[in-house]
Amino acid sequence: MAKKNIIHKIVKKCLAVLLMLALAGAVLFAFFQDKINRWEYPIQYAEYVTYYADKYDIDPLMLYAFIRTESNFDPMADSDAGARGLMQITEVTFDWIKSKIAPTEDLTFEDLYDPETNIRFGSYFVSYCLLRYQDDLATAAAAYHSGWGTVDDLLAQTQYSADGKTLDHYPYPQMRLYVKKITSSYQRYQEIYTAS
Repeated sequence: MAKKNIIHKIVKKCLAVLLMLALAGAVLFAFFQDKINRWEYPIQYAEYVTYYADKYDIDPLMLYAFIRTESNFDPMADSDAGARGLMQITEVTFDWIKSKIAPTEDLTFEDLYDPETNIRFGSYFVSYCLLRYQDDLATAAAAYHSGWGTVDDLLAQTQYSADGKTLDHYPYPQMRLYVKKITSSYQRYQEIYTAS
């Protein structure tokens, strides 16, 4: 009988220790999971992102999704298409945005390597795309990536847009992948930073 009680006490203590270890493991996992998530989906250049997101009435987390997708926060990024900086703006797009928000400023395409200038121009462009496509992020992202002309042509075709205002399907693999990256990245930013 005494032997049974000793075994019972040992089993109870082992279960208690295992429960404590499992609880500690869960807490550590949650802590490190949050760190990993924030490392994968960082917030950088917060001063500029917050300011221009507010100025152009955009969720800052959406801008982070664009920056992460476009350059992974590398201000010196260049693309094969000649786009520059954090938000990967081409020279043609730079000239158009400059004519809208900075016509008298002495800015050149080279200035897109400056994080503030790039975020300022990119934020305006994102806001313009959102306004043009009724705040539909996927359609706005397609336009940011492929241009309004391409998106407007697709909107006129019923196999790509049921309502003529937003895209339901993306015929080009690069466009489809880009839209998926933006929308899923934005969703992850919301999950990570609004749940905190």
